[in-house]
This record gives sequence, C-alpha cells and structure tokens, in this order.
Amino acid sequence: MGAKRTKARPGEGDRLRGEILSAADALLGEAGTDEALTLRAVARRTGVSTPSVYAHFPSRDALLEAVCLRVWDELARRMHEHAVEVADPMRALSRRARVYARFALDHPVQYRVLLMRPSGGSSPGAGACFRYLAEATAACVRAGILRGEPEVLAMGLWSAMHGCVSLLIAQPGFDWPEEPEALIDTVIRMAGLGTALACRVPRDAIPPSAVLAGDLDGLAAGWAVAADRTG
Repeated sequence: MGAKRTKARPGEGDRLRGEILSAADALLGEAGTDEALTLRAVARRTGVSTPSVYAHFPSRDALLEAVCLRVWDELARRMHEHAVEVADPMRALSRRARVYARFALDHPVQYRVLLMRPSGGSSPGAGACFRYLAEATAACVRAGILRGEPEVLAMGLWSAMHGCVSLLIAQPGFDWPEEPEALIDTVIRMAGLGTALACRVPRDAIPPSAVLAGDLDGLAAGWAVAADRTG
C-alpha cells in the first residue's frame, strides 16, 4: 500500500498525473492483465484518494488507454532507430514491421488493450501504429517498388502483422515455433513480396473463380496477362 500523500499544492498536478500513470503501469506489469487495474487500486498505490485519480482520468478506460499509450513513444523511437540508416525503402519497411511485431510481443497487455479490444471510436494507439507503417510504405511507393495508394497498401501490410502477433498473444499454448521471429519473418516476407506482386496485377487479370477453385492453369494464364500488361 502506498504512503498517504499530503494534498497537492498548486502546480503539482502534472507530477501527480505522472505518478498515477507509473502506478498503473506497475499494476499492469505485476498482474500481466488489465483486470487488476482499477482506479481504487491505483489510488492506493499512489497514496491518494480515488477522487484525486478521477480528477485526472474520468474513467478506468481513460486511465488504461493513457498508461498503455505511454509505451507507443518507445515504439516510435525503436522504429526510427532501426530504419533511419537503411537506404532501401523495402528493407526499411520490413525492419519497421519486425520492430512492430517484437514490440507487441514484449508488451502483450498494452497491445491487447489498444488493438485487440472493440473500440467505440478511433484508437490513438491504432492510429500511431498505422502511421509508422504508412510512412515506410509511402517511401516504397515513391521509389516505385510498390504501386497504389500508400494508405491502402499499408492497411494490408498492417493487417498481416496484426493477425500474426494477435495469434501469438491470444493463443500462447499453440504449437508455435520455439522462436517466434521465424514465423514473424515468414509473414513479413509473404506480405511484402505478395503486395509488391499483387499491386502490379490488374484486378481483372485473374478471375476470382480461378482462385477459389484452385485452377492452376487459370492462375498461370492470369499471371501471364499481368506480366504482359505491366512489362
């Protein structure tokens, strides 16, 4: 139990807010789940009254989102550091994707809260994650490696990465590879190379019926048409 604090003096509100966030972060880390996070528990850990916590965070969800968003600044820093000196845009994009996946696995509670629960509106966490990948995807489009709307392409790549890490987090008992990086690397390669190829293929080049039926001759013919059209 935290020591009882004296009433904050004028100008100390920001410091108390930081202490509340630190206490909430500690509770999340100790419990490994957001269920342990309540305003009363955070107040007790901080040494203030529950109304004092309400003065900074109007609800448990607001506090939960705020404490989880704190780690996203670290994600931005890691993405920048791992890609800033990489000249090849596609390689820079793949590095950012790997950092994203590793970060999600290192912070599973925060990732579940921000990106694996239904949201009534736009999540700041989701917006930040998308922005980091969209910037790298746009660089690939400018270089001519990818074709199309950068945001649409980034959504597809992000969906692949999110699906991979969400399964790893939500199904820890499944028979995954001992080192998840091997799976992550495979997903990144498939998503990146698949996007690079798919964005060069006209939508009418391969009939959906050929894909659904597993018509290899139809698929091969479609790819041949696509190669003729794209050069």
